[in-house]
Amino acid sequence: MEIYFELVSDPAGLVRACEELKGAAVLGFDVETTELDPYRGELRLLQLSDGAKTKVVDMRAFGGGEDPTASRANPDLAPLRDLLTSKKQIKVAHNAKFDAKWTLYHLGVETANIYDTYLASQLIAAGEGERRHGLADVVQFFLGRTLDKSQQVSDWSANELSQSQVEYAAKDAAIMPEVYAKLQERIVGDGLERALALENECVIPVSAMELNGFYLDVSRWREQLKKVEAIQRRTGDELQSMLAGGVAQASLFGGTQINLDSPQQVNDALEGLGIPLPNSTRAWELQPLADGYPVVAKLLEYRAAAKSISSFGENILEFIEPKTGRVHADFRQIGAPTGRFSCSKPNLQQIPHTEEYRRCFRAPEGKALVIADYSQIELRILADFSGDENFINAFASGRDFHAATAAQVFGIDEKDVTPDQRSFAKRLNFGVVYGIGASRFAMMTGLTQTEAENTLRRYFATYPKMDEWLRNAAKTAIETGSIRTASGRMAKFRFDSADRASVAATQRYAKNMPIQGTSADILKRALRLLHDDSMGTSARLVNIVHDEIVLECDATEAEATASMLSAAMVRAAEEFVKQVDQGRCSHL
Repeated sequence: MEIYFELVSDPAGLVRACEELKGAAVLGFDVETTELDPYRGELRLLQLSDGAKTKVVDMRAFGGGEDPTASRANPDLAPLRDLLTSKKQIKVAHNAKFDAKWTLYHLGVETANIYDTYLASQLIAAGEGERRHGLADVVQFFLGRTLDKSQQVSDWSANELSQSQVEYAAKDAAIMPEVYAKLQERIVGDGLERALALENECVIPVSAMELNGFYLDVSRWREQLKKVEAIQRRTGDELQSMLAGGVAQASLFGGTQINLDSPQQVNDALEGLGIPLPNSTRAWELQPLADGYPVVAKLLEYRAAAKSISSFGENILEFIEPKTGRVHADFRQIGAPTGRFSCSKPNLQQIPHTEEYRRCFRAPEGKALVIADYSQIELRILADFSGDENFINAFASGRDFHAATAAQVFGIDEKDVTPDQRSFAKRLNFGVVYGIGASRFAMMTGLTQTEAENTLRRYFATYPKMDEWLRNAAKTAIETGSIRTASGRMAKFRFDSADRASVAATQRYAKNMPIQGTSADILKRALRLLHDDSMGTSARLVNIVHDEIVLECDATEAEATASMLSAAMVRAAEEFVKQVDQGRCSHL
């Protein structure tokens, strides 16, 4: 691929370059950096191309460096800032969050009108796991050409970049308008315009969230870690004693020979105690046995402590950025085919929700955290999709939805529902969203297969249209090989029609995907609305956990921020859920 480009390294050249490009409808956009983290590296090059004219801006020539103060304040960069923030051109980037974070941090501007070809490729793939979505993969798949990425890992910190490095940078930007045209053709053909718009509009809020980071109190974290370590030691000693009777051979000193972290040794000991174990000893399958067998309850307690230490231990502190004193996690917008976010480095979405852990993530002095989540959003989406009058009325009445379900299932008055019955109904309600069957429900609750089947039969008799919608979703997936969310986000299915297990798994996922995926659609829309509404305020997005949004703001603006957050979340939900009120947004 032959390319013509200009390396821009002086103010006059930058003015000319931006003038030449500002009339384009579509601009390829890319950056080259010395590190992956904006806080630890230098924005070395910034490339823009209309496909014919390609400009490579040497950011070091304009005061670039690891400290963005100079480049943010440099008036010579005003033409570049104006072009990036202009809404007249579509800025096409691959994994645009990366590029947007660097320009936001080093130039102090939000790139407008972003089109992310990485997210577009993921949407088109619709969950087909074997597809790869790196730029070279996308160019090969959609354009049938090979893109050389060998210079990607070269030394971008050198004072003088090689001709091959600059040419590599130029090519990445120059090819983007062509990639955009091909992908957009598929996006329109597959009916994915609204889903992609949600994703593209969400890039800047997510970029800002990652730069903002989440404040973690180190002393509180270590204090909690010590408590969990003490719990693990105590429960470990108690568990050893309780399992001793199931061990055939003891040590010379009378103690057991059990490695508590060995599933096989623990299972053998449990079987030695006569406990009827399920095929798998995962927590949700062991839970029904916990009430009848204290040793199982103790095992679950031990495992919970062990997991907390391994997943949420001292290692989390390694992710605190010294320049900010905060954790800057990596959020992936399409972390699952449903459109749900995933998170890593570290996974803030899996931090336990207990008060002991939550208190570790706090607001600094003079600031406040404002947290809101949707109330039973997936059940509300299911009610709206199905149009089931009983289901909708249960929300409209303002009654306790899980208690109302328990009353129906157990055939009693709502006022007579016990806490255990309500908990049972809650598991049933949320299980239905995930396409739960009688066998799985029996394992979750300890019911017999017949009892579970009868319970589900009574449940679906109460909500017949909901039952019909779930059956139709499963049928659609089998007949068409795909299913969609309210935004049009699509999941494709590959299954063996002769394999009952494969068909059943597809049907379960088909019931859940439109619901969970629409929940993800709503959250992404809320993030964009919130980002726009918070301009000019102290509110900053610092974390998201599926249906929960966490803001940090000046303590004096906490009440106003809570109102703004609630309003944005409700407005987002109203765009997708029409028949059911969106319920409360709970605040902390």
